[in-house]
Amino acid sequence: MGMFSGAEYVPIGNDELPSPRENHMRRVSVLPLVFLIFYEVSGGPFGVEDTVHAAGPLLALMGFLVFPFIWSVPEALITAEMSTMFPENSGYVVWVSSALGPYWGFQQGWMKWLSGVIDNALYPVLFLDYLKSGIPALGGGVPRTVSTWALTVALTCLNYRGLTIVGMVAVLLGVFSLLPFVVMGLLSIPDLKPSRWCVMNLDDVDWNLYLNTLFWNLNYWDSISTLAGEVDNPRRTLPKALFYALILVVLGYFFPLLIGTGAVPLNRDLWTDGYFSIIAEIVGGVWLRWWLQAAAAMSNMGMFVAEMSSDSFQLLGMAERGMLPEFFSKRSRFGTPLVGILFSASGVILLSWLSFQEIVAAENFLYCFGMILEFVAFILLRIRHPNASRPYKVPGGTAGAITICIPPTVLIFVVLAFSSNKVLVISLIAMAIGLVMQPCLKIMEERRWMKFSVRSELQDLDNNEESIHSFVG
Repeated sequence: MGMFSGAEYVPIGNDELPSPRENHMRRVSVLPLVFLIFYEVSGGPFGVEDTVHAAGPLLALMGFLVFPFIWSVPEALITAEMSTMFPENSGYVVWVSSALGPYWGFQQGWMKWLSGVIDNALYPVLFLDYLKSGIPALGGGVPRTVSTWALTVALTCLNYRGLTIVGMVAVLLGVFSLLPFVVMGLLSIPDLKPSRWCVMNLDDVDWNLYLNTLFWNLNYWDSISTLAGEVDNPRRTLPKALFYALILVVLGYFFPLLIGTGAVPLNRDLWTDGYFSIIAEIVGGVWLRWWLQAAAAMSNMGMFVAEMSSDSFQLLGMAERGMLPEFFSKRSRFGTPLVGILFSASGVILLSWLSFQEIVAAENFLYCFGMILEFVAFILLRIRHPNASRPYKVPGGTAGAITICIPPTVLIFVVLAFSSNKVLVISLIAMAIGLVMQPCLKIMEERRWMKFSVRSELQDLDNNEESIHSFVG
């Protein structure tokens, strides 16, 4: 399967690792998993308009063709290998724990969970932004606050009902969100002018906006790792789903941009959030504009439920590893992480007062530090445990592992360099809380103020080849 087909599959026998769930609910198959990844990473082309505003058509189009090879492909490949090596719900937390120890595994879990919750606080806000043109009262004040909370509660209830339902909803919303762009593409064919795609002015590029927009729209491929314990045959299903989702995400960005920039005369000042709906009206009429606006609103719902699933199952997985109190591992009768969902929803409500720019900047900062730990863990496990079972293995040995981490690491430092002092201070305070929280939890465990436990199916992680091999093989 393209860039994923070069990976080495290692025979591991006929049996999969046992499901960590006490109640064996229906597990997630390839198609719902593809759309869960799609919504954790993308959700459609809504929000990519700023790339044209920042850099013009040619650089915008090239960005969504080149940037995936710098960031998305390496992150997806690492996620495929590590998720099949550790097919459990703690995801990237157990990757870092196995390489750097439980202290840094906890820091990874804290930063990535907080980053995910911050990211999820965007979607109810964006959903209401698409509705306020028709319902002006939603533009601010008490009606907007109440609506934000009500929407958060409603979507949280959907997560509570089960991951299978969330996966089915993701498929339906994905088709509904992408279909208007297919129609718009067909209607725009007579008006397309290829010369419009080649417009570029390197003296007039907002590199900060351009790079941050690309980064925000093409990251979070590792989020699916926190659902690995809920996936049907994860050692085969996860790599396939990541590959198909990668194609869907790139096409879902590139072709709407190709249509939009080719079908209407260029005015970069107009290319801001929501401009695709205006293009839809120019190309197809008011009915297509309303359809696209509805698709954008529904897309935010899909991104919310997908992100909350990852965040809440991550907390459950950390509890099953003994990193959080045992009550975090409690499941509802639908098999969903009851306490994890409540904590994630509470975080979304508390952060909903932040502005869009502050949310994106703070989320990117924490996410970048988490990704650095993941890259370090990926390389260290290749060096220390080269013979450990890896059902899906990125080719190239240790040299290949280091090589694919170099481009995204450079990009991380570029993104961090653009961070404002306010975001830097807020993010460092959030990281400091995690540094203190883990020792406090250990004290609570030692004094038996809270109960901690490790699931019997999960092997102890220590730095020896036999333990790692036994755990994953």
